[in-house]
Amino acid sequence: CYSIFENYMTIINVAIFISGYGSNALNIIEFFDKNRLINIRLLLSNNKNSYALKKAKEMGVETVVFNNDSFKNNDEILRFLQSKNINFIVLAGFLRLIPNNIIEHYGEKVINIHPSLLPKFGGKGMYGKHVHLAVLASGDRLSGITIHFVNNVYDDGKIIFQDSVVVKKEDTLDILTKKIHDLEYKHYPKVIEEVINSIFFNFHEC
Repeated sequence: CYSIFENYMTIINVAIFISGYGSNALNIIEFFDKNRLINIRLLLSNNKNSYALKKAKEMGVETVVFNNDSFKNNDEILRFLQSKNINFIVLAGFLRLIPNNIIEHYGEKVINIHPSLLPKFGGKGMYGKHVHLAVLASGDRLSGITIHFVNNVYDDGKIIFQDSVVVKKEDTLDILTKKIHDLEYKHYPKVIEEVINSIFFNFHEC
């Protein structure tokens, strides 16, 4: 026979962290809008000017702006996540290293998306256009996205999913950026759903 790992009616509350514009976060919020079991509960940003903050509020998601020092140096953010019953964390263009207290509490329930085929073009300072410019300068004919679990080293966690695009000689920064964004929008919400389903709603033999 089979039983469910956790109560199948449990609602999984998700927090998304962003630092930039937040288009990936908005795409994720829209994807899960009608999902009865996975709830995008919070959008948190260390950038008060993130466009997604206002838009997410309009979409019914609570938003929070936080200070980098409090994030890094104390348990304030962890306590807040716990107070909101957050079960799973998604990084969507978040540029800070996740502190150990959050990693230790959530384990493999924190995932990130990176705009290259890791381990290439990863690490501190490699984000957004910096990655794409490095790819173009390298002459590599493939780039793509990597979705991975998060640990306490930049872009180092176990890889969950990758997909690639061809980089043509005539590609510009804008062209490559759009190719990567298209992959992100297509795959990230679906992979988030798959990972959450496998962790919280997985069937196993009894």
